[in-house]
Amino acid sequence: MTEGNRTEIATLGEFGLIHRLTDNLPIENNETKYGVGDDAAVLQFADEQVLVTTDLLMEGVHFDLVYTPLKHLGYKAAMVNLSDIYAMNGTPRQVTVSVAVSKRFCVEDLEQLYDGLKLACRNHHVDIVGGDTTSSVTGLAISITCIGTARREDVVYRNGAHDTDLVCVSGNLGAAYMGLQLLEREKAVFAGQKEVDPDFAGKEYILERQLKPEARRDIVERLRQAGVRPTAMMDVSDGLSSELLHICSQSHAGCRIYEERIPIDYQTAVMAEELNMNVSTCALNGGEDYELLFTVALADYEKVAQMDDIRIIGYITKPELGCALITRDGMSEIELKAQGWDFAKPHTPHS
Repeated sequence: MTEGNRTEIATLGEFGLIHRLTDNLPIENNETKYGVGDDAAVLQFADEQVLVTTDLLMEGVHFDLVYTPLKHLGYKAAMVNLSDIYAMNGTPRQVTVSVAVSKRFCVEDLEQLYDGLKLACRNHHVDIVGGDTTSSVTGLAISITCIGTARREDVVYRNGAHDTDLVCVSGNLGAAYMGLQLLEREKAVFAGQKEVDPDFAGKEYILERQLKPEARRDIVERLRQAGVRPTAMMDVSDGLSSELLHICSQSHAGCRIYEERIPIDYQTAVMAEELNMNVSTCALNGGEDYELLFTVALADYEKVAQMDDIRIIGYITKPELGCALITRDGMSEIELKAQGWDFAKPHTPHS
């Protein structure tokens, strides 16, 4: 947080703070008729479905400011919501941002937070159209609502997977969780020290995946260009196992995925070995990757198989066959379990 010259929030007041953070916000979408500045934003949609999602991030539960820069936090908070819209095969258009802050924070701190929010929105052509600010006695809280659009025939739900559909995932898995484990380890090592200089050489990728995730607009656009409409889709926020079980449950289906097909980055594998953790377990249960997990019809195999950064990891089965992981040696099946985000131990998969 900002040190040295600090502008206390009380010197501006609520409306002064809102002006400071939101004046001159650009408008990029035709649906945005009026943004920040009145009692409500004005949006106008014609022939498209409107998608709405909300996420709440709490200090000490979803993020730790010991190692999370405020600009990165703002960027990530936006991406969490944009990813949900892409996971519905939609296009994010507008966001509202509400922030609760304690007296630990100053105006410059919130400007850093908004710098990250604005950067994420600019990169994805999204308008910030409103929100709220209030005081807090428990630290920082950020609530973002994202509004998106999609043609009725393009919206993809979780409940559309069918027997013989292919299970696909974008990017790689487990990197964000390994980045978190690295940050938590260094926090413990340097606890109580004023001079902190951790060595993150060779681990930049997993740190970026934790601190600055990217919503996969590129994957959605690539599928559209190829004429592939997923039958079901989710983003991977709570871990591959958890998300796949959601799809299977809502689609009344089972699945088989292959351990050897789960995409894992080299830095993720190295960090897991360093921490004496099973890398497949981390990839299955770690969460916060914000990759896209989706199913496609078997007829689309050739199209999907040729796409960069998409991996076919298994297939959908009849529900009575259940949901299982086929081990690397091909000899065993392990029942998939939802072992993602633990309310009692934030960020940490169940053991």
